Amino acid sequence: MNTGSSANPESSDSTVGATEHDAGFAGEDVPIAPVMVALNMPADGVPDVVVDDRQRVRAAKFLAAGTGPAAIDAERASGYRYGQRAYLIQIRREGSGTWLVDPIACPDLSPIAEALTDVEWILHAATQDLPCLAEVGLHPTRLFDTELAGRLIGLPRVGLAAVVEHYLGLTLAKEHSAVDWSTRPLPEPWLRYAALDVEVLGQVRDLMADDLLAQDKMAWAEQEFDALTRFTGPPVRFEPWRRTSGMHKVRNRRGAAMVRELWQTREEIAIERDVSPGRVLPDAALIDLALKAPKTDADIHDGPSARSVRRYQRQLLAALERARHVPESELPALARRSDGPPPARAWPDRDPVAAVRLAQARAALGAFALARNIPIENVVSPDSIRRVLWAPPPDPTLESLSEELRAMGARQWQIDIAGPILEEAINRPVEVATEVAASEVAGGVTV
Repeated sequence: MNTGSSANPESSDSTVGATEHDAGFAGEDVPIAPVMVALNMPADGVPDVVVDDRQRVRAAKFLAAGTGPAAIDAERASGYRYGQRAYLIQIRREGSGTWLVDPIACPDLSPIAEALTDVEWILHAATQDLPCLAEVGLHPTRLFDTELAGRLIGLPRVGLAAVVEHYLGLTLAKEHSAVDWSTRPLPEPWLRYAALDVEVLGQVRDLMADDLLAQDKMAWAEQEFDALTRFTGPPVRFEPWRRTSGMHKVRNRRGAAMVRELWQTREEIAIERDVSPGRVLPDAALIDLALKAPKTDADIHDGPSARSVRRYQRQLLAALERARHVPESELPALARRSDGPPPARAWPDRDPVAAVRLAQARAALGAFALARNIPIENVVSPDSIRRVLWAPPPDPTLESLSEELRAMGARQWQIDIAGPILEEAINRPVEVATEVAASEVAGGVTV
């Protein structure tokens, strides 16, 4: 395990953002495009993977002795394994170097968790990694999300590679992002890729913090980051089988019951085999079975993914048979009734007054978002805005509207911005020209 200092992107071989004097233009200074430097190898080399108790204790000791925030990332096997568990965890902290931890070989990471207590974590797109990190006992008390910071700052692209390129002039390869991280042993190029993901996160974090301060958005970011420390995962989906790709082809409730039974059967097989459901049977094959509703072994062989269908034909035929015997009164509806407002395009016909409120709020929020160079969906949740404007509270004061937004998860900075706009739109609506709302939609500003 190497424990040297971080890579320095401002070394002498970097020509990021330079301009050249070209003698071919009679002494004129000719600006040139920035020269990007490839980040191909961690400054300390590729570290060994922590796979036993001795290495785990050593990693915890070095991490505890480090200084400043800890850059953290996790690699999953999405598309290969069932669920979203972490198969590799990368941690880098100034003075401790980079550590690659195998949470499968070392499921008890309490020493590392203790070493990172009260340490700020730096993550990119934290909501992707926090649930799988929590599964192995790693919970942040403070964090900085570089992807979310990029949105607040107004960067045009907020992927990790784009952010690193923007701030450091370094290109970060992403060719191993979708590999099967449950593979053992992990190939050296994959480990190098994993280590590089946390190599410069600390430097990026500091530069982003400067931009947040300069734009007077640090208070917004701090509230967002604090909320993320309590993030436990996306909401549990009700009737997740309805998200099967191609569901729109199913035209009756019996067919919907067949999709539901097939989906659940596929889920059970995937859990048992610890593979992604799509590797058991793709959605296209599942929908095809629901539409054709085969009853015999001979019938079931005709269709997409025939090999997978043959492999599980007993379970699949049983699922279809169960669907045939569901009483009419218990068949699922073709479409689940939403508890939210109708689509905005239907508002003028359904409730013209609400449509005016929405257009007015959309214009005001759009103007704010454009002026502050921030995506409107980060100013406030579009769903929250629609719910409040479609069915305002009986006494729509600024206080009551703020409470509604807070109950929907809005942070205080969002409430401070959106609350007065909503109160104005509900209590003192003005006719907002259709072309104003249309121009906001054309510009990508929609609520």
